[in-house]
Amino acid sequence: MSTSATTPRRPIAMAVFLVVTGAVGLFAAFNLVLDEFAKYENPSKALSCDVSPFVNCSQVMTSWQGSLFGFPNPLLGVMGFVAPIAVGVMLLAGMRNGNRWFWILFNAGVFLAWVFVTWLFTQTVWVIGYLCPWCMLVWSVTIPMFWIFTTWNAAQGRFGAGVQRVGRALLPYSWALVLANYAVIVVCILIVFPRVLTTLPF
Repeated sequence: MSTSATTPRRPIAMAVFLVVTGAVGLFAAFNLVLDEFAKYENPSKALSCDVSPFVNCSQVMTSWQGSLFGFPNPLLGVMGFVAPIAVGVMLLAGMRNGNRWFWILFNAGVFLAWVFVTWLFTQTVWVIGYLCPWCMLVWSVTIPMFWIFTTWNAAQGRFGAGVQRVGRALLPYSWALVLANYAVIVVCILIVFPRVLTTLPF
C-alpha cells in the first residue's frame, strides 16, 4: 500500500493561514504595546493613530475597557497570537493529526479571542465612542481565524461525526461567514459614526 494512501496530507493552506493571521495580529498588538509605553512616558502625547475626532487610539487605551484584566489588553495579544503562529509552524513541520483535545482546546482559545474582540468592538463603538486602527487590525485577523479555522477543524471530525458533516458543508463557504461578520462591523460603524469617512486623512 502506498504511503500517500495511508498518510493524510499536510494542511499547508491552513498552516500558512494561521502563521499569516497570527503574525499580523502580533504585529498589531506589538504596536499597541509600543503606543502604551509612549503614553506612559508622555500622557499628553498624540499617537500616530490619533488621526481624527473618531479615530483615536489614545481614548480607547485610557478607557477601563482598554485594561480589562488590570493590565493593557495588547499584552494579551502579544502572548495570544504566538499560539496560531506556533500551531501553523507545527503543521508546516509535519504534524497532521495530533491529540483531539489539543485541537479542541486551541479552537476554544480562538473562540475566546473572537468573543473578546467582539466585546471590544461593541464597547469601542457604543460606549467609548472612538475607533482604534491597531485594534481594528486585530479584529480583522481574529475574525477570519475563528470562522475559517473552526469550520476546518469541524470538517476534520474533531467535534464528532455530526458536526463533521456540518463543517464539511460550511468549509467551502467559510469566507462568507467572515464577510458577513465584517459587514456587521462596517454597517454598525457607519451607523454610529456616519461622518467617519469624511474625517480620515486621505
